[in-house]
Amino acid sequence: MSSRELKLSGWWTFAAILLAISGTLNVIWGISAIGHSHFFTQNAHYVTGNLRAWGWITVILGALELVAAGSLFGGGEFGRWFGIFAAAFTSIAALLSIPAYPFWSICIFAISIIIIYELERGPTRAA
Repeated sequence: MSSRELKLSGWWTFAAILLAISGTLNVIWGISAIGHSHFFTQNAHYVTGNLRAWGWITVILGALELVAAGSLFGGGEFGRWFGIFAAAFTSIAALLSIPAYPFWSICIFAISIIIIYELERGPTRAA
């Protein structure tokens, strides 16, 4: 069985798809935050920075997740470790941005934890 068949099986592909979805959602959410969209909680107090700063952080993290997803779809081992780090930073940022949009932040945190878990397990043999 080739190395590519090992890496693109089952949960590994699921983690790559979740990375792509999470990255896309984070880019959209970040752009909304940069533009001070009205669906964010008004007069929220942030740990550091403001809504626009968190928007830029979220856009950057989303772009990193999309790069990791692309590498995973290509079968690269780089994507596994890069995806773990990108999802870890995204989960931390999601918890720190709870004042802006609580439900959304908790959903992104949950997706990031699933990504970390699946990528940490490593590749498995295809059935």
